[in-house]
Amino acid sequence: MSKFNINYLTDVFSTLGRQLSCPDEKLTAIIQDEHYYNAWFTPASVEEAVKESGNMLNMDDLSAWLSRYHIESGKDAKKVGLILAGNIPLVGFHDVLCVLITGNHALIKASAQDSRLIKHVLNMLVAIAPEFEEQYSIVERLENFDAVIATGSNNSSRYFEYYFSKVPNIIRKNRNSIAVLTGDETTEQLFNLGHDIFDYYGLGCRNVSKLLVPKDYDFVPFFEAIESYHPIINHHKYNNNYDYNKSIYLVNRDKHLDNGFLLVKEDERMVSPLAVLFYEHYEDLASVQTFLISESENIQCIVSNAPLKVSNQVVDFGKSQQPALWDYADGIDTMDFLTKL
Repeated sequence: MSKFNINYLTDVFSTLGRQLSCPDEKLTAIIQDEHYYNAWFTPASVEEAVKESGNMLNMDDLSAWLSRYHIESGKDAKKVGLILAGNIPLVGFHDVLCVLITGNHALIKASAQDSRLIKHVLNMLVAIAPEFEEQYSIVERLENFDAVIATGSNNSSRYFEYYFSKVPNIIRKNRNSIAVLTGDETTEQLFNLGHDIFDYYGLGCRNVSKLLVPKDYDFVPFFEAIESYHPIINHHKYNNNYDYNKSIYLVNRDKHLDNGFLLVKEDERMVSPLAVLFYEHYEDLASVQTFLISESENIQCIVSNAPLKVSNQVVDFGKSQQPALWDYADGIDTMDFLTKL
């Protein structure tokens, strides 16, 4: 399927990784300007996303990742339609990477929220290896495709499942991430949990939107540990969400905790509004296991150091937004899907 061998692919994409990790003047200008097109894409958030993508493309991980798959050479390329999300910067990059690296042709329907950045990264790739220019097209409408990978909401997924039902597909729905606390976490771990909650303003599917905590859990150490994230309230859109949700809780007299930039509320639901973190008490880890299994289709990853045995990806505190190449969205192996087309 791919006309390139693993050594060449590793060399090309690790070179791209180094360039993303140390942005040049042109990439830096895009990083600084993205907030003019999407207010959520602040320079700090975009820089973080770009550098994390660069860190992901290190030579050792690329080599280990690619060695897991049989990437055929000489096989006809398939046209793979990609409908990319735009909730956080470069969120669709991994899908594009998988299509290109398997030798297929990517028909990219970029999100209006995140089109400039993905186009520039592809231009960087072509500057390193010009032959990749023939392996992708930026399109406004998907047509003449052999397979589809589409990411969207629960509502849009119903449309995707109907429209793309006749071709091999991966359809992704809404997911959120969860943290399981035991009460024995260190101050450093709770501080790092702040990254899982606040990075990208909580807009990603890998952001923690809910805590599972033991009965009589003391939230004071948690609030003390995350105090340094207070400047997030200075972002006008985040602040608007905080003020709106706070006013709703006050009017309805809903019991909640408030530290001035995060609202913490006991709630059975998985998906919390922006600037809100839901929590739920548990009796023991056995009940946690049962809960996580029952909600597995709604969970992207789990932040915890508890001894959990679940199918969802479990990550350490502060690591939810640092996926490796083999940490696939929704637990569906994209490379396996593409190499078997």
